[in-house]
Amino acid sequence: MSFKHIFSPITLRHKTLRNRVVFGAHTTNMAEDGLPTEKHVAYYRERALGGAAMIVVEPVPVHGAAVLTRGNFRHSSDAVIGPFRRLTEASKAEGSVMIQQLYHVGAHGDADNSYHPNWSPSGGPSYHDSDGSHTMNEAEIELTIDGFVQAARRCREAGFDGVEVWAAYHALPDQFWTPFSNQRDDRWGGSLENRTRFSREIMSRVRRECGDDFIIGLAVNDEPEVPAALSRESIAEIIERHDRENLMDYVTCGTGNYFNFYKLMPTFLYGEKLGVDLAQALKGVTQHALVTAESHIRTPENADTVVGAGEADLISIVRGQIADPHLVAKAEAGRAEDIRGCLSCNQMCWGRRYRDYWISCLINPSVGREHEWGGDRFEAVEIPQRVLVVGGGPAGLEAARVAAERGHKVTLAEAAPHFGGQFRLAGQQPRRGQITDLLDWYGRQLEKLDVEVRFNSYLEPDEVAAMGADKVIIATGSLPTETGFQRAMTQNEILPGIELGQVFSPEDVMGRAVRPGKRVIVLDEGGNWRGAGTAWFLAEEGHAVTLVTPDALIGKELQRTAADWPLRKALRRLGAEFVTESAIAAWRGDGAEILDLLNGKTRHLAADSLVMATTNQANTTVAQGLDDSGIDYDLIGDAAGPRQAAFAFYEGRKAGLAV
Repeated sequence: MSFKHIFSPITLRHKTLRNRVVFGAHTTNMAEDGLPTEKHVAYYRERALGGAAMIVVEPVPVHGAAVLTRGNFRHSSDAVIGPFRRLTEASKAEGSVMIQQLYHVGAHGDADNSYHPNWSPSGGPSYHDSDGSHTMNEAEIELTIDGFVQAARRCREAGFDGVEVWAAYHALPDQFWTPFSNQRDDRWGGSLENRTRFSREIMSRVRRECGDDFIIGLAVNDEPEVPAALSRESIAEIIERHDRENLMDYVTCGTGNYFNFYKLMPTFLYGEKLGVDLAQALKGVTQHALVTAESHIRTPENADTVVGAGEADLISIVRGQIADPHLVAKAEAGRAEDIRGCLSCNQMCWGRRYRDYWISCLINPSVGREHEWGGDRFEAVEIPQRVLVVGGGPAGLEAARVAAERGHKVTLAEAAPHFGGQFRLAGQQPRRGQITDLLDWYGRQLEKLDVEVRFNSYLEPDEVAAMGADKVIIATGSLPTETGFQRAMTQNEILPGIELGQVFSPEDVMGRAVRPGKRVIVLDEGGNWRGAGTAWFLAEEGHAVTLVTPDALIGKELQRTAADWPLRKALRRLGAEFVTESAIAAWRGDGAEILDLLNGKTRHLAADSLVMATTNQANTTVAQGLDDSGIDYDLIGDAAGPRQAAFAFYEGRKAGLAV
């Protein structure tokens, strides 16, 4: 498939972009002591090498009040210039135009990192945490504007081609624009002219400081579901004014904000191409600035459609290029089928940033490790070996792929008639078809790499020995327990009443090995997709579902992915009931005894079936047999210890690189 629209060059001020795909700004949180590191250099260079026309490097705070994360760059310091120059030189050498985003979060700061009061136009509350903010005086406003200007100067001296002023998501410029957060009666509030004075002053002063050959961008968003936020019409009016004064060279359109954080980095629960509506609206009011659409535009197909329809000039694909840094190059070469598609899961990108770690990727564990592992490219070995991988779940698939790409002769033995293990079952939950797409991708890659795949192949130790492999990798995954043991009920090794039947695992349900009754209780011990996704599946199938968890809320572990709230909304729409801070004391055949963990009281909840989403156990049957036979092997993924899928992909890649 050709993508003629996104692979047409376009001029942005003094630069010609080689295509229309941008790698937009996002916080990698990789800084050490406030300085960019070799992690940064390798991370951005890999996306430049992969074809991104323009890279917007993560935001640098412009003042002490703007620090948001542990891994933020230093503010107000020329010490960043040299390290940034190494970053820009590396990526510009691969053909990318380099921009840096400048930000001030205003009321939404993080005192844990900044140790500074939040600043805002009118002293409003933070929507990042429970803090309030300090109303900025005239001197503080001027100091902040100069902070933007000096940050831009440092960017120019470090070799950046321009800067992007972050006004999206109710950042400080947006707080000045929005009547809800700007209740001033001086020259910085009230009329549209006054409310936009802050951003217009920033951008005009940056132009004077940095010159005519310096690109200035502006990032905005809309969120129609939040009445306090600016309407799309108001944003268009603001952008038209900035464009009329020729203050910016491009504007980037996202979705969500601090009022509704879930749409800021939308998971698979949302539709695709979310930023296009705003982009199209701004295309109608801009005469000078190019318009970039971002927000859940994952694929070259999405991007080409949007540009071809004239809805945007540029497309920012962020998570898609995190998952596959060579997305652009593969699409341009006619190899779109080789792109490893983003799952929109947020598990290791936003999920790690949420916990203030540096980001990675569920399906691309090289993210953040490009400087150690050579990017997302693998060098061929001098002496190929025969490699046997036992197990075709995430760990085994990745180990087989990487080893084969390095030139080894690989055989993959899978006991089931298909790839994926439990990961495939997760792909059968509602809206999670991207998982099965990924498994299809692995199938294509292994075929191209001449990996010998043996389905329905449960290998005994003597069969492993007979194959004579130089390297054996065991990735047999994990299995649900058959005891009903719960971490909240340590006094019960076995769930009382489990022998009465109609007690199932999520694997039983998603594999359609059982038929639950009409009324189903789902115990979600982990607070993640294994339990909640199964409950969603059952609810969509027409079952009356009650979701029980020992946690204080449903989907506790999904908070880090910004998926918990939309998931609970979806479950509620389907009639699901929630019971929190509770455990299953016993199964009675016609229902369960529910233990309230707060008061110790039990009550009977009628049900036909019980699904126990509890902690799995490693499947070590094959490994134990090899131990007895004296065969050397590496144990990876859930077979080494049940964890999230991210660690299976990581250990699979690590094992493939180690051969």
